[in-house]
Amino acid sequence: MKRILLPTDFSENAYNAVKYAVQFLKNEVCEFYLLHTYTPAIVSSASILDSYSALTLQKATQNKAQLMLDELKEKIREEFPNDKHSFISIASFNLLIAEMRILIVERSIDYVIMGTQGATGAKEVFLGTQTMYAIKKLKCPVLAVPAKFQYETPQEILFPTDYKLDTNNIYLSMLRELCDQHVSRLHILNSYYGTPLTEEQLDNKAFLDAYFIDNAHLFHIAEDLDVLGAVRQFQTRAKINFMVMFHNKHNFLENMLFKPVINQVVYHTNVPFLVIPAVKRQ
Repeated sequence: MKRILLPTDFSENAYNAVKYAVQFLKNEVCEFYLLHTYTPAIVSSASILDSYSALTLQKATQNKAQLMLDELKEKIREEFPNDKHSFISIASFNLLIAEMRILIVERSIDYVIMGTQGATGAKEVFLGTQTMYAIKKLKCPVLAVPAKFQYETPQEILFPTDYKLDTNNIYLSMLRELCDQHVSRLHILNSYYGTPLTEEQLDNKAFLDAYFIDNAHLFHIAEDLDVLGAVRQFQTRAKINFMVMFHNKHNFLENMLFKPVINQVVYHTNVPFLVIPAVKRQ
């Protein structure tokens, strides 16, 4: 059984990620954890927080959140009935990332699925702030689902890589499993700047070729382009409906995610985007 964490702020974008999750995993036995965190404004004052009125407000906020989570569960069950899926709702007085880190350990979460923008997300932002920090801070895979993305079977998966990945990564099997379940074709894309691959990179490329021997996979080279340019170019000529990257500190993914990204590259998130943490962060 898979355990999936679904954070929600009850926005349309958050529900879109939930819809993607239940369709993406429709053939899997899953336990979904619907999480909403709340921090009433008065927590900024310790003296007020200790007061009876503050505790009353906190309880009222929790009750409201729990009611909305229960309504969300019913909505999902009505729209996507599936005997293989069960839902557990959690309303927590905590910061979102902090609470997710706790639940990932306590509930043995396999991965997080969340929207790319919150209720107030700005269109010029590549990924929403919470999504970026989830990718950076959590020790499990994060699947970011773009706002308004309508579910498509992930049959064409783009995997940009510099071939510096750790082949011992326990989550590499997740990608192969994904390819197996959805009969996906994997496009392994490398940016080439004129410098030959090192022996280690060539070994890793050969490893990937052997590892995905039972899955349709192709190797591609994007010459004289950075990763963003390579992804953009590839998506213009291939119908990619899923993307996956391995997150290593200071690699190209780190640079791409945590710098401001202007409007013309926002469409890089027009497909669901799975980020797998580095071995040392697992």
